[in-house]
Amino acid sequence: MKAVFLDYSTVGPGLDLSPLTDLLPDLEIFAGTQDKQVLDRISDAEFVFTNKVRIGDALFAAAPRLRFIGLTATGTDNIDLDSAGRHGVAVCNIRAYCTRSVTEHVFGVLLMLAHNLHTYTAAVRDGAWQKSADFCMLTHPVRELSSMTMGVVGFGELGRSVARKAREFDMGVIVSGRPGPDSVPDDRVAFGELLERSDVVSLHCPLTEATQGLIGAQELARMKRSAILINTARGALVDSAALVNALRGNVIAAAAIDVLPEEPPVNGNPLLDYAGDNLLVTPHIAWSTDRARQDSINELAANVGAFLGDEERNRVV
Repeated sequence: MKAVFLDYSTVGPGLDLSPLTDLLPDLEIFAGTQDKQVLDRISDAEFVFTNKVRIGDALFAAAPRLRFIGLTATGTDNIDLDSAGRHGVAVCNIRAYCTRSVTEHVFGVLLMLAHNLHTYTAAVRDGAWQKSADFCMLTHPVRELSSMTMGVVGFGELGRSVARKAREFDMGVIVSGRPGPDSVPDDRVAFGELLERSDVVSLHCPLTEATQGLIGAQELARMKRSAILINTARGALVDSAALVNALRGNVIAAAAIDVLPEEPPVNGNPLLDYAGDNLLVTPHIAWSTDRARQDSINELAANVGAFLGDEERNRVV
C-alpha cells in the first residue's frame, strides 16, 4: 500500500513515526510539497497524509488508487470534501490532540500581559531596577486573574477547556452565543454583551463567512479599555489594521495574536509593524507542544488503523 506524507515539516521534527510506519511500512515522507508536485506524489498513492496541502477535484480524478486522506489538523478547508465523496475517498481529521497546548498558551500570554512580565523584564534589562529607590518596581499594573471575566467565543473542545481553566483561576466566565440574529441560549450571552462585559476575550471559533472579520473596529470599540484580546483560532477572525489602531489608541489594553490571515505572512501584516509593548505576536505555535505534535501522529495512526479495520473514526467523509 503506497502512502505519502506530503508536508511532514508542519508537524515535525523529532517525532516518533512508528505508529504510522508499523501500519504502512512503505510510507514516503516529504518535508513539504509544492502545488506543482502534488499530482506526481499522489497519482498512485492509496494513503495521503497532509496538514495544509490543497487537494481538489482535478487531483482526485488523477489519483484513481486513492482510498484515504489523513489530515494532521482539525480543519478540513484544504480538501474538496464533495469531490472526495464522489470519488469514494475517506477523509479523516484529528481532534482534541492539542487542547492542553492551546489552553496553556492562552493563559501563558494572558499572565504575561496581565502581570506585565514582558515590560518588567525589559525594564530590568534596561537598568531601571538598578536605579530604583525601593526594593521593588511598581511602574506597571499587575492584575490578578481572579478579578477578571473571561469571555469565550466558540465553545467547542478548545473553548470549553479554556473556560474550565479560567474557573480554576477563579475568573468569571461568560460564553458567546452565535453572532447574528439567532436567539441566545440561556447559558450564553449575546456576542455584543460579551464584548462589553469581558476583561479577556478569547477566540476559539472556526473561520466561516459569518465569522470573517468578526472583530473589527466597531467590536473593539465596544470592549473595555482595560480588555485583552486573545486569538489562537484563525487569523481572519480579526481585522489586523483595526486592531493596530485600537492598540495604538488605547481603545483596548492589549492583545495576543497567534494566527494571521496569511501564513506565513510573506506579504506583511499591520500587526507585524506595530512596536507597542501591549501586543504579543507568535508564529502559530499555540498548538505545538512536543506532546501535542506527537499526539497528532498518534491520532493520525489511530485513524488509519480504524480505516484498515473497517471502522469509522474521525471521518468527515
